[in-house]
Amino acid sequence: MAPYASDDSTPAGKADDLRVGRRKAVRYIVPVTVIGVAAATIGLVPALADSGDPDLPKITAQQLIEKIAASDVQQLSGTVKITTDLGLPDLGGLESGLLSGATGATGDDGGSSADPSAKLTELASGTHTLRVAADGPDRQKLSLLENAAEYSLIHNGKDVWGYDSASNEVYHSTVEQGTEAAEPVPTTPKDLTDEALKAVDDTTSVTVDGTVQVAGRDAYKLLVKPKQSGSTVGAISVAVDARTGLPLKFTLTPASGGAAVVDAGFTQVSFAKPGAATFDFTPPKGAKVTEEDGADAAAEAPAPSKGDLEGDFAKDLAGLDVLGDGWTSVATFDSGGEGMPSSGDLPDAGGLGGFLGSFGDKVDGKFGSGTVFSTRLVNALVTDDGKVYVGAVTKDALVKAANTGK
Repeated sequence: MAPYASDDSTPAGKADDLRVGRRKAVRYIVPVTVIGVAAATIGLVPALADSGDPDLPKITAQQLIEKIAASDVQQLSGTVKITTDLGLPDLGGLESGLLSGATGATGDDGGSSADPSAKLTELASGTHTLRVAADGPDRQKLSLLENAAEYSLIHNGKDVWGYDSASNEVYHSTVEQGTEAAEPVPTTPKDLTDEALKAVDDTTSVTVDGTVQVAGRDAYKLLVKPKQSGSTVGAISVAVDARTGLPLKFTLTPASGGAAVVDAGFTQVSFAKPGAATFDFTPPKGAKVTEEDGADAAAEAPAPSKGDLEGDFAKDLAGLDVLGDGWTSVATFDSGGEGMPSSGDLPDAGGLGGFLGSFGDKVDGKFGSGTVFSTRLVNALVTDDGKVYVGAVTKDALVKAANTGK
């Protein structure tokens, strides 16, 4: 894709627009928030085996992709283990606050610790165990198991409940029946696979890489690799249940090698109908209950569906220019001509703007000068005059894109 023309002019009286632009810049600059971008360009290693390689009928890559697309598992329960290692610097416990602010999960009053937009972003780092259950579009449950505590997100009919046992706080919203409750980040192998397959085009190699057993189930391995150089993505390998077509395991390894960036897979799974009581929830005695957007929000403004969130994300991206195509495409936008964000643009982060600059790499080129912030998957270049370039590409590819965009 050829670079789009950019407009560097800033009409007078647009201070509010500049602040919105700078907040968009923060969303892409802060490495902790890249899990959303990573989900769309994820790569997996083929080493998925639990116990042996089952003898299954031959299948082509196209047939396996179609099998995933046709999968219609409505009922299941099981345990998912997810490990995320983006190679982030130690932010001294600031990750949670940054993620909450970047997703808009907390307000001036700090919000609710039971808000899923805040809680599930903890999956962006470390190793976590999830219990999942589903019974059609109206009943799902996801529980994040922690040390001596548990966080649960329950969708039952029109009600969506978030419960944090550590703080004894409850968050409540509603959705239209027949609509799956939206989650702020992909949490299961299927969620991650659906996002990854959106990146498959003529810049991608897709093959079947043998068979494997995951959680006691026979599965095929779908291997997806970028054909282009310059991408930080290594490969995608998805373990696909041979009988149902449901993705059972998803693991990301960067082109630089080493440990997986994201590894998510079932350790136990059953396709039997979960008991109805699985999805029952009543706020415990003494719990603080927060209604979405105030006490009357449930009746006035139902919680967004996954389709609504995708539409909002598309609107956010509409103002971005795109340089290149495929796996090496780079999104760019003008943050308002102020370079590094100030601490005021980073919710609950204190003087983090200067801290971010301390671990970024200074670079120069035809574009001028700037700072590259790197993770093992997504990198961002912020120029001194406030332009932002971000993508799942190497530092050299970002500098090249900035030189071209200039």
